[in-house]
Amino acid sequence: MSNTVLSITDVEFPAEVLTATQPVLVYFWASWCGPCRLMSPIMDSLAAQYGDRLKIVKMEIDPNPESVAKYQVEGVPALRLFHAGEVLEASEGAISKQKLENLLNTHLSSAA
Repeated sequence: MSNTVLSITDVEFPAEVLTATQPVLVYFWASWCGPCRLMSPIMDSLAAQYGDRLKIVKMEIDPNPESVAKYQVEGVPALRLFHAGEVLEASEGAISKQKLENLLNTHLSSAA
C-alpha cells in the first residue's frame, strides 16, 4: 500500500494492476492534455487519503498503446477502477474530487 501515485508502463500493468490484492485506480493521462494537469493533484491527494485501501497508478497513454487499447481509453484523462483483475468502474474526462471520492467510497466499502 502506498500514499503516492506510481507511474507504470504496459509491461508493469499485469503485475501492478491485474494481480494486485487491493483495488487499483488507473489514471490514464497525456503530457499534452490540459485537463490531465487538473487531475494530477487530485490523484496525489487521493493517494494520500486512500493509500491504506487503494493503490493509485498512472499511465501515460502515448508510450503505452497496449493497455490503452485493451481498456478502451478513448479520451484523457481517463480512470479505470480495478479489483481482482476486473474493471469495476470507468470514467473519461476530468471529474471533481468530490465525485471521485463518492465513486471510490461506493466501491471500497463493497470491496472490503
